Amino acid sequence: MALIAPRMTPGLPAEDAAKLRQALEGGHDITVFVDGTVHRLTPQARDAVVDLLSRFGRGEAVTVSSVEEMLTTSQAAELAGISHTFLRNMTDRGEIPVEYRGTHRRIRLAAIMAWLEQQKKNEHAKQAEPTKQPAESS
Repeated sequence: MALIAPRMTPGLPAEDAAKLRQALEGGHDITVFVDGTVHRLTPQARDAVVDLLSRFGRGEAVTVSSVEEMLTTSQAAELAGISHTFLRNMTDRGEIPVEYRGTHRRIRLAAIMAWLEQQKKNEHAKQAEPTKQPAESS
């Protein structure tokens, strides 16, 4: 799957952004019509559309682009919000699987998404741990 050039759209005018923000705050029933036909979105697609609309509702400019199945280490690091060096070190340790195209590393999008999901689970587990109180001394 090839990357398609990103599409940049400026933020909505303040009045339009406020109306959209108000509509999104009113509920979670998002209906999509294409040529007059109702389409039910998968939960992932719904979340992406709501995120996009929410950003517009805040008056933010938005860039939409596609992501290749196989990412360069730079693309994968940017997506994960980590440094290129940290990602390379993780691939060296085998924490994230990597494939080579000649001497170039390529990382599957699914591998990065799985790593991000695991990070999220680890963070939730860490926050759920009760705080240990120091033992009282006699």
